[in-house]
Amino acid sequence: MTTESAAAVGAQPQGPELVPGPRGVPLLGNLPQFGKDPLAFFELLRDRGTMVRWRFGRTSCVFLTEPDHIGELMREIEGTFDQPDLGIAFRTVLGNGVTVAKGKDWRRKRSLVQPSVRPKQVKSYARTMASCAIDAAQGWSDGQRIDIKREMAALTRRIAVSTIFGVDTESDSEAIGEAMDVALKEIGAEFSGLGAVLPDWVPTPGRARIKKAADVIDAEVARIVAAHRDAPDERPDLLSRLLTAQDETGARLSEVEIRDEAVTLYIGGHETTSSTLVWAWYLLARNPEARAALGEELDRVLGDRDPGFDDYANLTYTQNVVKETLRLYPTIWLLTGLAKEGASIGGRPMPKGTRVWTSQWATQRDPRWYKDADRFRPERWSGAESEEIPEYAWYPFGGGPRVCLGARFASVEAVLILAVIARRFDLLVEQEELLPVPSLTLQPDRDVTAVVQVRTR
Repeated sequence: MTTESAAAVGAQPQGPELVPGPRGVPLLGNLPQFGKDPLAFFELLRDRGTMVRWRFGRTSCVFLTEPDHIGELMREIEGTFDQPDLGIAFRTVLGNGVTVAKGKDWRRKRSLVQPSVRPKQVKSYARTMASCAIDAAQGWSDGQRIDIKREMAALTRRIAVSTIFGVDTESDSEAIGEAMDVALKEIGAEFSGLGAVLPDWVPTPGRARIKKAADVIDAEVARIVAAHRDAPDERPDLLSRLLTAQDETGARLSEVEIRDEAVTLYIGGHETTSSTLVWAWYLLARNPEARAALGEELDRVLGDRDPGFDDYANLTYTQNVVKETLRLYPTIWLLTGLAKEGASIGGRPMPKGTRVWTSQWATQRDPRWYKDADRFRPERWSGAESEEIPEYAWYPFGGGPRVCLGARFASVEAVLILAVIARRFDLLVEQEELLPVPSLTLQPDRDVTAVVQVRTR
């Protein structure tokens, strides 16, 4: 064997070329560009190549653009990649819930939380989802001007408080909801600003506001948990299931763990669905053909009645409206993993400590994977066209072992709410254009006002 042959046998595959990203600045790297406009920054990285180098402060980063590589990263979290520390803002609000926990602790918590959001349990929550939507719609009248952001937030907050905490009063919804709104806004500001590279011990006004909001959340959750313990009758809500869940050793969640999981489920059941519905109404108002197709399906499947869980499977176009909305405006717009020893993506080694990023916003608008990538076309998810879309070119709920546990809950909730309201009304959105603001979730840049119009068939 020649020297050249021996070298070839011993060589390790290096995978795709690692393309340099935009030049950064000392100490902060590309953080100023990222913080100014994260969505545009990720699009810039996407268009540079398959794997792109950049720096988040002093941390070496790689940005992935190929669905196969994104899927590999998702599957390897808890394997050759770690869930990174998401920062003091996340920990203050979410504690060490299943979204934040790692390793054995994460596996234990996932096993305890997952039964609460299985299809059978989601079916039991569907009636509450629909009835809350009906109540909201009955409060509207023809010609009324409404703030869609406020209305959808109030509706999904009521559903979340009812299904998760088992209470259904306006005061409960408002107290938790207002504190959550503050906390989520400040988390987004912390993550994309200078706070992302500041040590945990450095006080900032934003961190003080997060702590104040978290104190309110803690007090409300503790009060509701105490009420559940005082009335131990079997209840259908998620909190009751968490209180009785046992791991393989027979151990139950501690008081702190119950608080963390309840808050995590609340955010997943309220914030993400609320945002998705706002964007859906906006897109439907700007695309009358899609709105007409939605109305045709609702008339055909439901007629004059409201939907239940058993209708979900037959509301395929309504599902596609939600799916296409999540493609264009994914509530979770980035995911990241931290390379361990021996990590690689696509055959290219990733040095230990490298932070590997991917963005649903950038990938799901990539013209390589989608025809008319910037257009709202729910029909793309039916027939042959949908089969050509690569796996992990659409991943608003993540993927792999750490896929969002509440994905089914959120999907059913969004479809049922959309069906209840769209069967009755058209919402004529007044804004010409809305811009997305990337905080913890992707939110419109201002209030979204609309005129309610009774639908004619």
